[in-house]
Amino acid sequence: MHMTERQVAVGDIHLSIAEAGPGQSPLLLVHGFTGAKEDFTPWLDRLAASGWHAVAPDLRGHGASSKPAQETDYSFEIMADDMLSLADALGWEHFVVLGHSMGGMVAQFMACEAPARLDGLILMDTAHGPLRNLDPELVDAAVAIVRNQGMDALASILAERQGPLETAAHRRLIDEQAGYAEFCDRKLRATSPALYAAMAPAFITAADRLDRLRTLPQSLPVLVIAGELDGPFLGPSQRMAADVGQAVLAIIPGAGHCPQFENTQAWWQALSGFLATVAPTGAFPA
Repeated sequence: MHMTERQVAVGDIHLSIAEAGPGQSPLLLVHGFTGAKEDFTPWLDRLAASGWHAVAPDLRGHGASSKPAQETDYSFEIMADDMLSLADALGWEHFVVLGHSMGGMVAQFMACEAPARLDGLILMDTAHGPLRNLDPELVDAAVAIVRNQGMDALASILAERQGPLETAAHRRLIDEQAGYAEFCDRKLRATSPALYAAMAPAFITAADRLDRLRTLPQSLPVLVIAGELDGPFLGPSQRMAADVGQAVLAIIPGAGHCPQFENTQAWWQALSGFLATVAPTGAFPA
């Protein structure tokens, strides 16, 4: 039941995954932009103990997964197809998916493409359309840096500045939890420059998906999670909770964009409570 890591072939790339649990209840946990599977690995064994086959992948362009060199190799749709193909490779016909931030956007594309495969959808600190808190000029400047100098140059600059998702909760972890700043820096530096250059502008230019999400089955169990300090995502979270499937909204007190780290107890209570109500169909028949 202990977590293991391996590489899984998905089309013409390999995805690095961490997984735990031999159970018949499949759960896919998808990290955000410049994140990694380690955003969820601390909870995989605990999920396995509850009967889940819990899998956290590095998305393409992140962590230890393949990093295609062309910017055209990255989009929400491409990553959604990767995740559905990963579910195929794992033998999952039906599953629950949790998507955090950009991973939540990827999960939305998955849900719209293959709604019948989802036994539950968890949207965590994410949005259904363009992010209004991002300055297009700063995004363009960051993209120019990674294209010309690479991720290390951008990471060094960002280490001296407050990011667009900075909250008191995040700063508290940086100040009080040994190694957390290095953890965040390490994930950023492991990100592909092509991925960064392709996806950073997409957060500003993406079409709104709320109307498409409203067409998902009304019977689909949906949990929308947002940290109470994560201002740019509170409005979108409230709208998705009101309009998508059979949704409930969990606002995590004292947390910002990463509630799994910033208020672990409340986040786990919301997540585990929802999962206890979901009865996945399980894996493909042997």
